[in-house]
Amino acid sequence: MKYVKEIGIIFGISCVGEALNRLLPFPVPSGVYGLFILLAVLLSGVIKVEHVEESGNWLLDTMPLMFVPVSVGLMDSFGELKAVLIPFVAISVLSTLIVMVITGLVAEWIIRRRNRKGGDES
Repeated sequence: MKYVKEIGIIFGISCVGEALNRLLPFPVPSGVYGLFILLAVLLSGVIKVEHVEESGNWLLDTMPLMFVPVSVGLMDSFGELKAVLIPFVAISVLSTLIVMVITGLVAEWIIRRRNRKGGDES
């Protein structure tokens, strides 16, 4: 029953994000709205991490399966992709590197900030 409650919370927030996507005129995907809503309710303490942790971890663990249809779609449309393969690969590699660098810098910033707040000067 715990998992049903956790998944219900996550999917309920996703439904609110979907509703916002339909109501608001901004070009923001509904999943982004849902993630921001989930972040807001977690930070505000309305929902505790423990209320969604196990189901959230399971969703993260199964996330690679969600990329299988995309990969099959790319293989299926390889004929059309062949004409722009070099720019496609270059953009993919470049954007991946940019995301990795920015993620690393943000993680370092958060760690330094947390160490300063804790009084640990390492």
